[in-house]
Amino acid sequence: MHVQIVLFDGFDPLDVIAPYEVLYAGGMFSDAAVSVELVSAEGPRDVVSGTGGLPLRATAALDPAQADLVLVPGAAGRLGGPDEVPEQDGDAEQGQQDASIPVLLGRTLTTELPGLLKKAMNDPEVTVATVCGGSLILGLAGLLEGRHATTHHLGMDTLEATGVHAVRARVVDDGDLVSGAGVTSGLDLALHLLEREVGPRIAHAVEELFAYERRGTVWRPQGPVPVDV
Repeated sequence: MHVQIVLFDGFDPLDVIAPYEVLYAGGMFSDAAVSVELVSAEGPRDVVSGTGGLPLRATAALDPAQADLVLVPGAAGRLGGPDEVPEQDGDAEQGQQDASIPVLLGRTLTTELPGLLKKAMNDPEVTVATVCGGSLILGLAGLLEGRHATTHHLGMDTLEATGVHAVRARVVDDGDLVSGAGVTSGLDLALHLLEREVGPRIAHAVEELFAYERRGTVWRPQGPVPVDV
């Protein structure tokens, strides 16, 4: 399983590093059955995060034809007011540090990223995963209508407004779309993907390595609908 984790200007580092380490460790324990790289829509470059200007290096271009799994993080910045809407035509030269999360997410829509993510979503051989506000990028791009997904609790109303069936769960598995809620859910999401794609023994070995146990039940659109109590 080859994983491409997407970097964009203003990304949240923990949304990237947590699943990167889990998946990389999964590759070690599975004799390289998992490989992972950092990519951007523009190709190799230093990408500045929204957390103190911390940069990470994208070593390749996002290419869904080369990936089995594409993972999209959220953004880090000011929370923004309740009425602030994602900006889709903002000044690309403006620094990341004074921008709000809705603005940073909206700026991705002016790049090549939505088109590349659409290719990934349309490829039945590719799973798309998101952490935190990553699902909002796909939702705002019109790629998740009618799908089940989650995001940070502060973004649930926005996610629903894009036509998504928003689920208040830590990890939501909707087949070829797997989403995580708040920032640290990237750990749980990556461990779930390891268990699903490589096997529970590998996932358990990584859990032991990081001294971390997954939280909550992975939500799937299966089984009876709970009745009101």
